[in-house]
Amino acid sequence: MKIKIVAIGKIKEAYLKEGIAEYLDRIKPYCNIEIVEVMDEPIKQNPSDAEIEIAKDKECSRALKNIKPNDYLITLDLGKKELNSHEFAEFLDKKFVEGGSNITFLIGGSYGLSKVAKERANDSISLSKMTFLHQMTRLILLEQIYRAFKINRNETYHK
Repeated sequence: MKIKIVAIGKIKEAYLKEGIAEYLDRIKPYCNIEIVEVMDEPIKQNPSDAEIEIAKDKECSRALKNIKPNDYLITLDLGKKELNSHEFAEFLDKKFVEGGSNITFLIGGSYGLSKVAKERANDSISLSKMTFLHQMTRLILLEQIYRAFKINRNETYHK
């Protein structure tokens, strides 16, 4: 089993880097996992809708180059299905069966994902109705992946 997280933008905050490193270490006994960071597109203050779409297209074009045709792609997208931790654990387990051994999550930049990226997705989920900093989304996703492995193996962690 392998999980890849393709994320647009770099993590700058030390506390997030530490949390991400902690959960990567916790997940490693369960599967191979990697994070691929893709450069975000610089965008001016108060961009037009057209400028936002151009930036999303460029970012997602770079991101999709890191996703193989046979990877099962799950995008994180506001407004898509929301799962509680038990549902996510079941969802992840099923995707390893349906999608094969390679699951890729795609986290968009601050303006989200392009239409092309959304169309490439095999599935889409939302972590919450709330909006998070896209840098924080990585840590939240990693914690939920770890929690899912613990739930699926009936191991102590989830409460």
